[in-house]
Amino acid sequence: MTAGVSVPSSGSKGSSAPSGLRKVVGASMAGTIVEWYEFFLYATAATLVFNVIFFPPSENPLDNIIKAFLTYAVGFVARPLGGIVFGHFGDKYGRKKLLQVAIILVGVTTFLMGCLPTFDAIGYAAPILLIVLRFFQGFAVGGEWGGAVLLVAEHSPDKQRGFWASWPQAAVPAGNLLATVVLLTLSWTLSEEAFLSWGWRVGFWLSVVIVAVGYYIRTKVTDAPIFLEAQAEVEAAKKTNYGVIEVLKRYPRGVFTAMGLRFGENIMYYLVVTFSITYMSAHLGMDTSTILTLVLFAHVVHFCVIPVVGRFSDKLGRKPVYAAGAVLAAVWGFVAFPLFDTQNDWLIVGVLILGLVIHALMYASQPAIMAEMFPTRMRYSGVSLGYQVTSIVAGSLAPIIATMLLSTYGSWVPVAIYLALAAGVTLVAVAALRETVGSSLRAIDEADRAKLAEEKVGA
Repeated sequence: MTAGVSVPSSGSKGSSAPSGLRKVVGASMAGTIVEWYEFFLYATAATLVFNVIFFPPSENPLDNIIKAFLTYAVGFVARPLGGIVFGHFGDKYGRKKLLQVAIILVGVTTFLMGCLPTFDAIGYAAPILLIVLRFFQGFAVGGEWGGAVLLVAEHSPDKQRGFWASWPQAAVPAGNLLATVVLLTLSWTLSEEAFLSWGWRVGFWLSVVIVAVGYYIRTKVTDAPIFLEAQAEVEAAKKTNYGVIEVLKRYPRGVFTAMGLRFGENIMYYLVVTFSITYMSAHLGMDTSTILTLVLFAHVVHFCVIPVVGRFSDKLGRKPVYAAGAVLAAVWGFVAFPLFDTQNDWLIVGVLILGLVIHALMYASQPAIMAEMFPTRMRYSGVSLGYQVTSIVAGSLAPIIATMLLSTYGSWVPVAIYLALAAGVTLVAVAALRETVGSSLRAIDEADRAKLAEEKVGA
């Protein structure tokens, strides 16, 4: 979006959004698709490739998968750090600038992953280098999410924020879909030997082209007027603080509620899109191409459903939609794994789609909910902290815990119980959540200013 394009303020009304908002949505999604393509490319490769070429041979195939998932988890550990750093500077300098940095960083690290020598070539240096690159990739992705969703949320009309801010969420399955398509195409066209030797690297090298396109599109947008106003106020009032310490001091309830909302949702997603691949390939012995094809169809549906759920959250409220997702997530594992065991393609794709639809009930409205929890001066820090810290104990560990449970007990039942307990945590967070549908971001900022003024008077 150029400087001359008019964008709606956060309090604007109307049944449809002007082209300015659509451009912001497009720019946000373009970069987010790129970054999640690269993040999920790693996830799929960890299951299918990295466990074979970056670690010494093992008699139990699940052992190396667990090791590969541990390197995968490093990216999740780095994400909160990225969220804190990018959140701090994003609240100070703007969402757009930090998003441009994030997309370049994740592109460079992903390309270098495609250049790494294997374990046979350099021994244990191979997984060490992989871990280092994975850390920086996770650091960049950790800073990406908060900026991308806020760029849209802060431009959106109050009564339609759930719908418009859900589009960057839809970019996540779009990135996953793109990663799946690339790996599926390579696995179809190459022999298994060629795919493991060099074919998998092509998907990582393609990141250069995709990053260039995403970066260019992001140069065409500007930060929202409400952010520019808040930025000017902070600069004028030198003693006004922002950043992680400030948001934890003033809005701890928002941060911890966001973490609880995220917990079950995040575990649900990685059990559906990552562990299910492990379960079907390593445990059931299904063909890799077949599994990726079934997952691909599920990603398509997920992409389409997220904005629909975002619209419902504007009409029905954030809490009831999210609660429905948490309740259904608690049940999904007990339905899904017996259907996986049938090895019937139609039943499997159906249960994968069901899992991602349930996930969308929780995931779609997250940007709107979290944006409505914090004032503009510390919103990037608040949403990044609430969203990313949870990934350490949720999404990063979910495939590892599930694989270890499967390896230890030889049964899917403990995995289903694990998911049900996680969904219970999220349901408690939903109960503690204040309904925020239709909230004015300007009103939230006014309340924050009033609180600061009271403190100055009392000081």
